[in-house]
Amino acid sequence: MTVTDEQLQPAAGPAGQAAAAEAAAARVVAALGEDLDTGFAALYQAYRGTVFSTALRLCGRWAEAEDLAAETFLRAYRALCGYAPQRLAELRPRAWLLTILMNLWRNSLRTAARRPATSPLEEAADPADPAEGVEAAAARHETGRELAGLLARLSPAQRAAVVLRHVADLPVTEIAAVLDLPEGTVKSHISRGLSRLRALHPLGSWQGGTP
Repeated sequence: MTVTDEQLQPAAGPAGQAAAAEAAAARVVAALGEDLDTGFAALYQAYRGTVFSTALRLCGRWAEAEDLAAETFLRAYRALCGYAPQRLAELRPRAWLLTILMNLWRNSLRTAARRPATSPLEEAADPADPAEGVEAAAARHETGRELAGLLARLSPAQRAAVVLRHVADLPVTEIAAVLDLPEGTVKSHISRGLSRLRALHPLGSWQGGTP
């Protein structure tokens, strides 16, 4: 099964995507400022897909990704309960949520390092499309498993940078904020991670742009 660019590369139209992301963030922040519960529902609807897909590519297991995503939103809600209006107004919701997710994932890696692995990577297919045919669904599932296995062979730092850039579709500046790293270091992690993926899977046409 050949892994295609669509598995890691953001969709076309970066300028339009950036504008849409900014507009979505502004709506969420405004909703949070008006009413916490209503705003949190808007936050969840806007970013649940990004949080889950990022978690899935980081950990490679569906159930674990669900747990990470759920815990991310739980911690986010608890934090928001203590935020002053000014802090809410300055919130960058996508980067903020992914920072929480990254911290949870790193903690899970430290915990896993202290105990033996219990199961192989086997549940990392993309979410199902009800309109998709059986053969296409099976092919996508197999590709998802293959991609999870490849990403798992990157170092945690490279995996995080590659997933944030090519799954969450974050710009380098935002990835640097999420990972608390200099932009140059982020670019290096992305470049080396993609080079590693090419070496592991030469038939896959991995893209290495890091604008």
